[in-house]
Amino acid sequence: MPVITLVRPPVLIAKRGYGTYTCPPIGLAYIAGSLVEKGHDVRVVEAVGEAPDQRLPTNDLRFLSRGLGLDEIIARVPAESDVIAVSAMFSHEWPLTRDLLNGLRTRFADTPIVAGGEHVTALPGFSLENCPALDVAVLGEGEETMLDLVEALVSGSSNLAEISGIVYRDEGTPRHSPARPRMRALDDIPPPAWGLFPLERYLERGYGFGVNRGRSMPVLATRGCPYQCTFCSSPTMWGTRWVARDVDLFFKEMMEYREKYQIDNFDFYDLTAIVKKSWILQFCDLVIDSGVSLTWQLPSGTRSEAIDGEVARRLYESGCRNMSYAPESGSVAVLERIKKKIKLPIMKQSMRDAVAVGINCKTNIIIGFPGETHKEIWETIRFCVSMALIGVHDMSIYPFSPYPGTELFDDLQKAGRILTLNDDYFFSLATYTDLTSTTSYSEYISDKVLGRYRLFGMLLYYTVLYLRYPWRLIRTLRNVFSEQQESRLELSLRDLLVRV
Repeated sequence: MPVITLVRPPVLIAKRGYGTYTCPPIGLAYIAGSLVEKGHDVRVVEAVGEAPDQRLPTNDLRFLSRGLGLDEIIARVPAESDVIAVSAMFSHEWPLTRDLLNGLRTRFADTPIVAGGEHVTALPGFSLENCPALDVAVLGEGEETMLDLVEALVSGSSNLAEISGIVYRDEGTPRHSPARPRMRALDDIPPPAWGLFPLERYLERGYGFGVNRGRSMPVLATRGCPYQCTFCSSPTMWGTRWVARDVDLFFKEMMEYREKYQIDNFDFYDLTAIVKKSWILQFCDLVIDSGVSLTWQLPSGTRSEAIDGEVARRLYESGCRNMSYAPESGSVAVLERIKKKIKLPIMKQSMRDAVAVGINCKTNIIIGFPGETHKEIWETIRFCVSMALIGVHDMSIYPFSPYPGTELFDDLQKAGRILTLNDDYFFSLATYTDLTSTTSYSEYISDKVLGRYRLFGMLLYYTVLYLRYPWRLIRTLRNVFSEQQESRLELSLRDLLVRV
């Protein structure tokens, strides 16, 4: 039986960054589940899960890698591997992932090496050209594509053009096969093969995408996002079709995880979990009627249209304790330019409703978009103050990063403002959590001034927040030094404390 080895590289973190997530790789686990379902012998080398507390220096002194070192990963790949598949999710980690791919090629001279994830989906041709070790890039959703690709590779077939959803080498030149349609029957996808992963090392530490509320399990209730924000790669990776799973089957899966792994909390990894009000209310009712005591979180930035007072109450009653909003900007003009189709008054009311029922809320703000002016940034800062007065628990201001696969990235390339996709560019994408390093893509605002706006906005926000809610400061300090945190701020400060 052919051996298929799936590899997750270490994650890259800014040495002076204030936020990092150590999350189980649910996408890779879904790929493993689909391969196992078809009878393949699947092995996994999961760099982060096998060494979640190890941080190693990188070639760039501004960053650390978290997880196994590259040599350790390569040594753990079984010698009998017939296909090696590497997850290449985030473009800021590409230099590290590329070095891993090249190292694997040195050891496995004749073994097909493939990669999938958001980075290679956004830049498949570049990835093949920049990394001679890489044979095939898998685009978008990978479950069906990997099954077809593995079958072709292990049979020795050279006709990869018939496999939809890949980019492959044809006499040294990257070639695109026909696009593969989005998967619609989500409930027919085999569940993640978590038994192949070092899941317990995440669970025992409370690691996940959300805050530490005990043993936290990642789940996906939906796929896709119906919106087309110009700074987001979702339209490239997923398209714009939003598909939800059957509520009963999804809840059944959660309960199976709860019993098997003694789960306290569930982290929804959905891009946009709350789009359809009837779906989320039906889910909440299932949890409430079951009488099961659990918590769950929406750590990705969700939208506000479907979250009113009624929904907020049901969210809390069903165990939702943390939720992130993604207004991105407080300037109406900026929101229109980036195609963020939200109404700020509606979002603020949704925040009031969520805070009032006891949900710990976080918001994500981005400044420094191309064309953004000083006036527009001040509008965003005033909006941040209004959120602090509402009582939103957390707020992060990030500098805009032109990620490959986004409309704004393409615009900047066409305008000649991103000339070379070199390591400096990719590493610059990782500095969004580093308060000491800021790059501005607005022609009206310098790097230094944008960094000052960022610091001022965050300091002003938390000053207003803690003056209005002084008991929260005491709670934050207490939780930073405890084993469990209630907000993203506390989680980030806790991680920074441990790192120091």
